[in-house]
Amino acid sequence: MPAEPLSQKEVEDRLTELPGWSVDDGLLTRSYRLASHFAATGLVVHVAQIQEELGHHSDLTLGYDTVTLAVRTHSADGALTDLDFELARRVQESAPAHGAE
Repeated sequence: MPAEPLSQKEVEDRLTELPGWSVDDGLLTRSYRLASHFAATGLVVHVAQIQEELGHHSDLTLGYDTVTLAVRTHSADGALTDLDFELARRVQESAPAHGAE
């Protein structure tokens, strides 16, 4: 079953549950700052594992001590769906273990 686009109200409501996340040009986005490049790389690997488990992938950017995610559901014509927010929620839960702020 294809993912259904969320309404603007649903997106706004879900954003309240994800501090630090925002919608920018139709993408659900968040940047994390970490203590080192090694810590940032560890978070990237963890996010990649979550993405594989969900079968849903973000644009994932590794900087020296930052990790940035940007996601939307291509199969829903680029709209935001439950899949995007589930990925964000799982990353949000995992990031503190890597020292991410």
